[in-house]
Amino acid sequence: MFNSFSVRPRTLLAALLACGCISITSPAIATDVKLVGVAENTAILVIDGARPKMMRVGQTGRAGVKLLSVTGEEAIVEVDGERVALRLGDQPYAPPVAADRASVTLVSNVQGHFFTTGTINGATVRLIVDTGASLIAMGPADARRAGIDYLSGEKGYANTANGVAVVHRVQLNKVQVGDIVLHNVAGLVHSSMDLPVVLLGMSFLGRLDMQRNGDTLTLTKRY
Repeated sequence: MFNSFSVRPRTLLAALLACGCISITSPAIATDVKLVGVAENTAILVIDGARPKMMRVGQTGRAGVKLLSVTGEEAIVEVDGERVALRLGDQPYAPPVAADRASVTLVSNVQGHFFTTGTINGATVRLIVDTGASLIAMGPADARRAGIDYLSGEKGYANTANGVAVVHRVQLNKVQVGDIVLHNVAGLVHSSMDLPVVLLGMSFLGRLDMQRNGDTLTLTKRY
């Protein structure tokens, strides 16, 4: 029986509620614009697949795209002479790459955390990049949606901010983030409590190359 894992305190997870990655494009506009982050009077835009660029209200960027306003999780831009509203969503920005080197670029939120969505065994889950977690960790609700019979997994214990928690080690058939797909990834289910997000730990991240550049984190499949 195993007996310890590296996990993040639940109090930290409860505070991580903001998203930093989105992908919305107006189908009627020739110029492709994606909103990948917001702050006060500032938005991070990806224009025509170029690197993410931070722009302040009133600034004009690539292809004549002008940032008109930022309110909450929405940015208004002028694109090809039209006003377009872009709103934060859950899809990461994924630049085109060769199939054998699948890659995805995430943008941090204002707290510096990298959130995204992905799938585990085909079920959509909310993820946070956590290099301090040994395995992909989740609560029972996410595990059930992913069809994981976690109670049949190897039982163990993990130290958390609320004391020792009962956990079950499981094997995840398929984990996907953007274009990156990995099979047979080790996971951990906290059977006694739900987590607000799934921790994208080192059992997944350890099989990728990670490169951080300011507010962006690029993950590239290594094997």
